[in-house]
Amino acid sequence: MPDAILDDPGFPAARERFWTAALTDRRYRENRTAVAEREGELIGIAMSGPSLDAAAAWVKHLHLLYVIAAEHGTGAGQALLDAVIDVGESAALWVADPNPRAQAFYRKHGFIADGAAQVEDGIREIRMIRCVQSPSPAP
Repeated sequence: MPDAILDDPGFPAARERFWTAALTDRRYRENRTAVAEREGELIGIAMSGPSLDAAAAWVKHLHLLYVIAAEHGTGAGQALLDAVIDVGESAALWVADPNPRAQAFYRKHGFIADGAAQVEDGIREIRMIRCVQSPSPAP
C-alpha cells in the first residue's frame, strides 16, 4: 500500500470501520477471519470469503493474508491460510506484482497466476488461483 494511504490521518478510523463491519455485519457472515499471535503479540491476519465471481471455477476468495516480516518462514502464514481456506478448497486471490516472496508462498500452496492483472490503489496486482479437480470415479 502506498505511504500516502498509510500516512493519511483518517486511515486508522477507516480501518476500524472496515474491521468492525467485517467482524460484525451479517453481510459478511460467510467470511472466515484468523489471527496469529506469538507471546501475546499479533503477528499475522488472514480473511477469506465466498468467491466474488459466481461463474468462477473457485469457491473462496482470499481477501488478505499478512504476516510481519520477522515471522516469515515460521509457519504462521501457512497456519493462517489453512485456517481461512480448507486444504484442497479452490480459491483465488490478488497479490502485488512484483512480490516474489508472496507469489512463491502461494505457488507452494497450489496457486498459479492465471494471467489476470489489475491496478488498485496504485498497486499492480496479479490474480492467482487454486482450482481443485474432483477425484475421478474408481474404475
